[in-house]
Amino acid sequence: MEKSNVNAVVGIQWGDEGKGRVVDYLAQDADLVIRFQGGDNAGHTVINDKGKFGLHIIPSGVFNPDTMNIVSAGTVVNFDRMHEEIEHIEEVSKMVVDNVFIDERAHIILPYHMALDGAEEGKRDESQKIGTTKRGIGPCYEDKAARAGIRAADLMDEERLIKRLSMVLPKKNRDLEYYGLPTYTLDEILEKCKKWKEWFGTHIIDTVPVVRSAVEEGKKILLEGQLGIMRDNDWGIYPYTTSSNPTAAGGCNGAGIPPRAINRVYGVAKAYSTSVGGGPYMTELFDQDGEKLRDIGHEYGVTTGRPRRCGWFDAVAADYACYMNGVTDLCLTKIDVLDTFPVLKVCVGYQIDGEYYSHLPETRLQERAKPIYAEFEGWMEDTTKARKWEDLPEKCQRYILELEKFIKTPITMISVGPERDQLIIRNAK
Repeated sequence: MEKSNVNAVVGIQWGDEGKGRVVDYLAQDADLVIRFQGGDNAGHTVINDKGKFGLHIIPSGVFNPDTMNIVSAGTVVNFDRMHEEIEHIEEVSKMVVDNVFIDERAHIILPYHMALDGAEEGKRDESQKIGTTKRGIGPCYEDKAARAGIRAADLMDEERLIKRLSMVLPKKNRDLEYYGLPTYTLDEILEKCKKWKEWFGTHIIDTVPVVRSAVEEGKKILLEGQLGIMRDNDWGIYPYTTSSNPTAAGGCNGAGIPPRAINRVYGVAKAYSTSVGGGPYMTELFDQDGEKLRDIGHEYGVTTGRPRRCGWFDAVAADYACYMNGVTDLCLTKIDVLDTFPVLKVCVGYQIDGEYYSHLPETRLQERAKPIYAEFEGWMEDTTKARKWEDLPEKCQRYILELEKFIKTPITMISVGPERDQLIIRNAK
């Protein structure tokens, strides 16, 4: 384990932090990139010399032909969407995608999962809506926890697949009937499964020997998380969460990596904050500043197209996230979006029922929390042409250094635009 070279990339806000571009940068010389949780509800934007891509389930190392990309046991996979995504990548990039593999333990999103996802969300009271992408991720994880799931390995054994589906399908059809939705026959599901086996059968593998060898040989491995800790099923704003654990610890479990193998944890955050979906979001803006952040930052969901909720940087939540993930390096994205703001605010505490909180409380208290802000003078200069720390305006440097103090974590990457070369690498002390 002495040669371990495993790095994790995780979101430290509500998701949509810019993890795709950070993974794309780090993956240029990676041996393995592993998506360790979630499904095709990710929206990792990658811009490179081949074009602009919104990756939903495919790992962000796909553009390096020398990198092996793994969709791990901790994920849930929609094989139809994966096939569409690969076809799109091949069409736009003019490359052949043959470096993506699926762990045989990954659970499969089936048609009834997607149907039930939308129906269950529709039944929730407006105040309790989660903001699901309706892609079947939650219901698939429910089946996983209930030991009623179908795994990628089952595609390779028709007899076992029929037994598993025959056991679970009657209940799923009863659930569909309850919501007044069409049901599915065993033959309909089997037909889809045969098609998926034809498409991906040779790329469904046991990844444990591959990953273990890579760890023990000191090969460069990147763990790619989806969403951020504020949507973590244990440590996020429950119940407005995803159904998995998008933390560095979740990366170990999902990817099959021993915890002591992780070398560095790259936390990714925007220079402000955004959220898609329901639940408390303490710094949310409903004024012109919020609209300005959305417009300049093009804050619309890659997966859903929904306008993102926008707000100031929440240093309390970020400090919590850095601690929980063991972040060694913070990557601050979209600093350029703040170029034309004369005044910037950072949340440094909360007021809850007349009491001051310097830490992030549980969801019920977050719902009543009012942000306490520190204010900073904006730099009112263009940062998009900066390529090193010294190129940034002095007031921009000061803002970043103050964030660093608040979150007690070095900020070692700063993006000033979406292109690959618009990433400043800083050796923070």
